[in-house]
Amino acid sequence: MAKWIEASPQGIYVRPADAWIDPSVPVDRALITHGHADHARGGHGRSWATPETLAIMALRYGTSSGTPVAYGESIRLAKGGGAVDISYVPAGHVLGSAQILLEHAGERVVVTGDYKRRADPTCAPFEVIPCDIFVTEATFGLPVFRHPPIGQEMDRLLAALHAAPDRCVLIGAYALGKAQRVIRELRDHGHADPIYIHGAMERMCDLYRDFGIDLGELHSATAATADQLRGKIIVSPPSALNDRWSRRLPDPITAMASGWMRIRQRARQKNVELPLVISDHADWDELTATITEVAPSETWVTHGREEALVHWCETRQMKARALALIGYEDEDEG
Repeated sequence: MAKWIEASPQGIYVRPADAWIDPSVPVDRALITHGHADHARGGHGRSWATPETLAIMALRYGTSSGTPVAYGESIRLAKGGGAVDISYVPAGHVLGSAQILLEHAGERVVVTGDYKRRADPTCAPFEVIPCDIFVTEATFGLPVFRHPPIGQEMDRLLAALHAAPDRCVLIGAYALGKAQRVIRELRDHGHADPIYIHGAMERMCDLYRDFGIDLGELHSATAATADQLRGKIIVSPPSALNDRWSRRLPDPITAMASGWMRIRQRARQKNVELPLVISDHADWDELTATITEVAPSETWVTHGREEALVHWCETRQMKARALALIGYEDEDEG
């Protein structure tokens, strides 16, 4: 099926449109699913993405050109005698994240990029799109990965904060998507106090606000004194948890928000006292449920634990294959 689309280590090539989806190298035409660095890069001749993703790319990578494609809008790209109709559909991963629906020669292909099925107050929810070929991620494509309800993790976080009023809670969270989601979920769980953030997160939080996401009162953690930070929540990139920046904080309870915190050894390796299993990717049950709902003729599995999900499909007489794409590894972003 779909002889007009092919996977290579550099990305997925759509031949009739002469375009690449999330290419790992600069190309003339790039269709971008979302703004994380393992999917969006600068240097392309032309890029198509949602308005939010283009704004994120401009902020993070200094890109100044791109064609916005709103959710539900359809565009047509052609090369020679062929043409592909392309639509962007919410993926539920981070602000502006999209599945890309390709239609050509009576066939439909959906490339998900990264996605999750849980509710997230900072981005549009995932939509199920029936198709012939479904290209799914498999970041957490093993049965051990079953994410708990986020309310349960928020309760654990707030309980730790209230139990140690002379300390602070320092949360490592990826600067795009995870940090803003954690902040917004804290607000929704009744935490109205100012939240302090690392300087590396300020501009991205401002961008989220520009797109209507209310994050409440935020302050710079760098500008605050140790006494001001007692009993407070601080959000920083995971890389700052154990560096010199964090040493001035008042006896921090070190936390990390990631689906990888399901694995206790990873939490210990990163010296995490309070592991928070909060992921912006689908877990095992959500991956398998999504494939069942989409009901494709063929499933392509990429960037993650590909073999287990392919095996799951094959034991149910569902055609599947693993793609050997490169450059899709960012464990802190889980």
